[in-house]
Amino acid sequence: MTQPKTLSATRCTLGEGALWHPDRGSFLWFDILGHRLYEHDGQEERHWQFDRAVSAAGLVEANRLLIASERDLFLFDLDSASESRLCDLEADSPVTRSNDGRADPQGGFWIGTMGYAGEKGAGAIYRWHKGELRRLYAEVSIPNAICFAPDGGHAYFTDTPTGVIRRVALDAEGWPEGEPEEWLDLRPEGLKPDGAVTDADGNLWNAQWEASRVACYAPDGRFLRAVALPTPQTTCPAFGGADLSRLMVTSAAEGRPAEDRAAGNTFVFETDARGRAEPRVLV
Repeated sequence: MTQPKTLSATRCTLGEGALWHPDRGSFLWFDILGHRLYEHDGQEERHWQFDRAVSAAGLVEANRLLIASERDLFLFDLDSASESRLCDLEADSPVTRSNDGRADPQGGFWIGTMGYAGEKGAGAIYRWHKGELRRLYAEVSIPNAICFAPDGGHAYFTDTPTGVIRRVALDAEGWPEGEPEEWLDLRPEGLKPDGAVTDADGNLWNAQWEASRVACYAPDGRFLRAVALPTPQTTCPAFGGADLSRLMVTSAAEGRPAEDRAAGNTFVFETDARGRAEPRVLV
C-alpha cells in the first residue's frame, strides 16, 4: 500500500463516478456540477463538456459509454463526442439530478437520483437492463455506495444520511430478490458512506464523506483498514491499472475553503488488493 498521490489537480466542484476504462488504459470521472467528464491516462488529461449535470457511466464498447445525466440515460461516443439518447431519467423533475451509479455483473446499470439541495426523499434508485428502466427504491435522499458482489449475488447501496450501507440479494437476471438488509451500520462512528467499489475478494472499499478517507470492509462487514486522503470530502473509488491494483478516488471542492488546495482533486494509490474488471452494460 502506497501513500495517495494526486492524479489530477483539477478542482472538481463535485467529483464522482470513478471508472477504469481497460480498452483505453485510462481513469474516467465526472464533475457533476461542472457538467464534465474527465479522462486521465497517467500522462495526459482531457475532458468533455455537457449542457447538463452528468454523474456516472458504464462501459458499453471500446469507445462507447452509457452515461447518466440529470434528465436521461444516453450513449456517448468518446471518439466523436456524439450522444444517442436511451431513455428519460426523471426528465420532468427540475428538482433532481443523477448521482452515484455502476454496472452490475449481469449487464445492468444501477443509477441513483437526488435533489440538487439534497431534499429528503426526493430521489430514487433505478436499474437499466436490456432496454428497460425500472425504479427499484423510492424516497431516497442521497443514493450512494452502489456496487456488487463479484459473483453478482448481491448489490450494495446506501442513502448517505442514514449512515447504513444495505445489501440485497439478486436473481440470475440481476433484479433484487427480497428486501434489503442492513449490512454495515456506520452510525456509531458518525461516518457518512459515499461511493463504493468491491475488489476481487468481495471486500468493499467505501469513500466516506467528510472523513478524509477510504475504508475497506470484509464481505461480512468487518473493518479491515482505511487509507487517509488529504481532503475531507472523498466521494467515489475505482480500481484500475494493468493489474487492477491501483485505487482512484474522487473528491469535492464544493463548500471547501480556498486553503484546501486538495479539495476536488482526484487521487490514486497502489494497494495490495486486486479489483474486478467492470462489467459491460447490455443496451
